[in-house]
Amino acid sequence: MGVTIKELDVGALARGRLGEAVAELGVAEAFLGQGLLRNAAGKAFQAWKAFISYIALRNVELLREKYRGNKRVGSALVPMHEWVAAVAPTSRLMELSIELEKVIPGITELTAIALELHEYQYNGPDPEGIRSKVPNDEVATALIRKLIERARELMKEASK
Repeated sequence: MGVTIKELDVGALARGRLGEAVAELGVAEAFLGQGLLRNAAGKAFQAWKAFISYIALRNVELLREKYRGNKRVGSALVPMHEWVAAVAPTSRLMELSIELEKVIPGITELTAIALELHEYQYNGPDPEGIRSKVPNDEVATALIRKLIERARELMKEASK
């Protein structure tokens, strides 16, 4: 039995990822309103990651040259550039964002904020800056609000 190469339905995945991004952003806002900052940070990060995936899937051909080859997924092989776009691995978010700057200038800076919030979600505030670059909850709140605000604007533009 041979291994088959399966191309993903990037259109369907993109629509799903945008829906996920919008939903996660709503949960982030609800958590923020309840003062659950670390939960809000995590949901804002998930919303941003889903949005990056959406943009990558909508522009998947931009990634073909950088992400060559295939990724084994179960018994099939998936083109690596499609897999990276669909999954948007956390370890590749900055790299992916740099590629997507061609489509949305400034996306890399927002990804940096999202990654800081991801770190804060797990480690909490750290005045010494060892485990997290977010020193206190006030800074976390400001970063969460900024990411939510900009992400919502970009999602509205993207869904037109």
